[in-house]
Amino acid sequence: MNGSNGSERILRRFAASVKTVIAIFFLIPLVFTILVSVRPEAEPVTRGNIFFGSEVTWENYDRALIIAPWSMHYVNSVIFVAGVLLAQLVTVTCAAYAFARMRFFGRNLLLLIILLQLMIPSGVLLVQNFRMINTLGLFDTRIALMIPYWGSAFGVLLLRQTFREVPIELEEAARIDGANLVQVIRHVYVTNAIPAYLAFALVSVSSHWNEFLWPFIITRSAEIRPLTVGLNKLIKTTDQGAFYGQLMAGTLIVIAPLVLLFLLFQRQFVESFARSGIR
Repeated sequence: MNGSNGSERILRRFAASVKTVIAIFFLIPLVFTILVSVRPEAEPVTRGNIFFGSEVTWENYDRALIIAPWSMHYVNSVIFVAGVLLAQLVTVTCAAYAFARMRFFGRNLLLLIILLQLMIPSGVLLVQNFRMINTLGLFDTRIALMIPYWGSAFGVLLLRQTFREVPIELEEAARIDGANLVQVIRHVYVTNAIPAYLAFALVSVSSHWNEFLWPFIITRSAEIRPLTVGLNKLIKTTDQGAFYGQLMAGTLIVIAPLVLLFLLFQRQFVESFARSGIR
């Protein structure tokens, strides 16, 4: 028994050491970004120590805040992310219930097609989506930013699996009590799938907050462009190229909300994925 307990302690310590090394490895880019953002502009990273400058300065943040209207871009990003998420919650809930509980011709084939969509890179659909938006006359509008993301194959599959684990007896009891389809979905399935919804919301918000290519292509007005496109202005600040200090400062301005949200809700983040069966 003592030998077994000793082996378990060694394995736990080894696992903790591996996790610490991996965590440090993933933290290096963030640490590098922070250090470069407070490095004096006159000390390029190509000279001297790439991590530490001669002093800590906030001039990169001051200049980055002047180059782009960050408050406007923040509002646009929030509208973009919230609009996509709200539409997705409706579409994936309806689709997930249909695939989990309804019986109809071609159900398995449609589910297979949705599964195949997970394997298709989003860049492949850029031309088709752009033509559709142009045909609808929605180019350079906020609605054009959101339309391609109103459906989510990942969300459908995640919630379908979650809905299938809800006892069918609960739905039958709700039907007996006179609940209609909307009430059944809302009070029986949605209520029991809160962890899965939280997991999906976190994935949706983080992915669309960082979306760049589609907003860059479909918009021209700064009034509706999100943060990631606004960050592009820092790349061409001079004829020689970008000032890396300003670029890193702008990057931190963009990712700061996601980092803060994760730090505040990291326990809920991990638990929601664990309860949803995601590994």
